[in-house]
Order: sequence, then C-alpha cells, then structure tokens
Amino acid sequence: MAHEHNHEIHTSLAFDEKMVKLLEYWIGHNDDHAASYRNWSEKTKEKDMNDVGLLLEDAVDMTELISNKFKKALELIKNR
Repeated sequence: MAHEHNHEIHTSLAFDEKMVKLLEYWIGHNDDHAASYRNWSEKTKEKDMNDVGLLLEDAVDMTELISNKFKKALELIKNR
C-alpha cells in the first residue's frame, strides 16, 4: 500500500513548536533569575556590600543579554 504523505514536514513543524515553547520558557526563566539577582543586588547595597551588588548587577546584565538572544531566536522561528 502506498504511503503518500511526507512525515518530514510534520516533524519539522513539531520541532519548531517545541523550540518556541523552549525559548518562551527560557526567556521567562531568565527573567525570573534577573529579577532575583537585581533584588539581591539591592539588598547587598543596603548592607554596605557595594562591590557584591555591582557584580550581581553585572549578572543581571548578562542574563538579560542571554534573554535577548533567546528573544531574537524566537522571532526568527516565528517569522519562518
């Protein structure tokens, strides 16, 4: 019996959908981490630990850079 449809198209769509879900999750997860780092940065500054606070602010910036990469990847997938 002939099998007339292409499984590769379905697999590709499922993969794209999975990537969208993963990227959305990673963005939210990173945003949660950035908020926590920011919160602890403020707390360390209140305890006169400015050097620690500045390092945590750097971690916020780095985490936001990663989220931005994920957002760009998500946009590319959605615009395919």
